[in-house]
Amino acid sequence: MKDILQKLQSGELSVENAEKMLRNEHIQELEDFAKMDIHREIRTGIPEAVFAEGKDDSELVKIIKSCAANGGIIVTRLTNKRYEDIKDELSVLIKDCFKIDFNPKARTLTIKTHEVEKIGKIGLITAGTSDIPVAEETRVIAEESGCEVLKSYDVGVAGIHRLFSQIRLMMDENVEVIIVVAGMEGALPSVVAGLVDVPVVGVPTSVGYGVGKGGFTALYAMLQSCAPGIAVVNIDNGFGAALFASKIINSKNKNK
Repeated sequence: MKDILQKLQSGELSVENAEKMLRNEHIQELEDFAKMDIHREIRTGIPEAVFAEGKDDSELVKIIKSCAANGGIIVTRLTNKRYEDIKDELSVLIKDCFKIDFNPKARTLTIKTHEVEKIGKIGLITAGTSDIPVAEETRVIAEESGCEVLKSYDVGVAGIHRLFSQIRLMMDENVEVIIVVAGMEGALPSVVAGLVDVPVVGVPTSVGYGVGKGGFTALYAMLQSCAPGIAVVNIDNGFGAALFASKIINSKNKNK
């Protein structure tokens, strides 16, 4: 982009040709199966991310290599088995000094060329240990978006006395958003929102018995919360919660 603008300024390019090049430059087509938005992070502040499910291994490897060459990528919902299957093909990226990190619990793969600038702090809480995989996806994405994450797992309403010291710690550390991950009856975000003066993001998980199975009971409970100041994302959507929280912090930073 800088090269195009410099050529425009020097008169080497016409306005029409510069406009055409800028339009074409931000999309990278990979054969007939993908069109990569390589300027997404510049435009929106959200790192380029790829959902692994539904893509075969060869397609996924091509997408990863293409995005890594343009500054980095986050791959979500990548199982340990699939990562092991493609790991050798990605070894060339390590030689090119890319930093590669696979988190099997979060099912995420991150590849980057530079350290992310810190933008603020968020708190991350789970109701139970079964909610940790979704919370770990949240943590990875939040950190890749520049957030420092203070986490506290397994502090749900079944033993609510565990929660209060963790809330106090997070507020003392000046977190700007708290993300609460909960399955079963999904009560924890309402409790947290009634105790703090920062936005709370509820993440319902598909953890539970009977009518709670699949996460809909938790989702409905969070949507029906009587505590104000809660936003709710989709079931198991740790990715969306992390990016929503980072956008809140980015918006605050712009107004400072």
